[in-house]
Amino acid sequence: MAFETETDFDVAERGEWSYSPAVGVGPLRFGMTVDEVVEAAGMLGQTEVSDCARDYAVFSPTWKIEVHRRGVASAPPAVTAYVSQAVGLFCVAADAVQGPQVALDGLPLVGRDLPELESEAIAYAEAMDVHLRYTPEGYAGPDDPGVLMRGQLVGQVLRSRPLFMVTRDGANTEWDSMPSDEYEVKDRSSMV
Repeated sequence: MAFETETDFDVAERGEWSYSPAVGVGPLRFGMTVDEVVEAAGMLGQTEVSDCARDYAVFSPTWKIEVHRRGVASAPPAVTAYVSQAVGLFCVAADAVQGPQVALDGLPLVGRDLPELESEAIAYAEAMDVHLRYTPEGYAGPDDPGVLMRGQLVGQVLRSRPLFMVTRDGANTEWDSMPSDEYEVKDRSSMV
């Protein structure tokens, strides 16, 4: 079943998190340790910590913390946090279906139909006289160095899965810092 509208996502049940560039998103602050992320994420649900593949020797060991919402059996993680040994928490990914809603200056970023989000991001950029940024894959989003827009397949619709980031050890940009687990489009179509 493909979702047709934002109300089909039960946005109200997912909660809303605030975002502050270079500071953090929701209860998670950039620079936190694994234990601090697990403790802070406990308000949302159960956490699961695992090692990330170390694809590039320049990066220090990294852990992935998946946070599953309470009462949502066998659902994908609502939030995935990435913690580097060298810099602490550097990336928070909000799942398009289960994740909390996060907005940037009133523009909702999570779980949006990507073409619709692009249209609104363009209108926002024009109204605020700011720039728009496209990822190398062509996803549009606000020109905020701490937000990297990704796609997540939900049913037959490509939805927004934003990454809230700071650069990690040995990287020049957020794109360079992106965890390898986030490179591919997430497919949650079989889980809805």
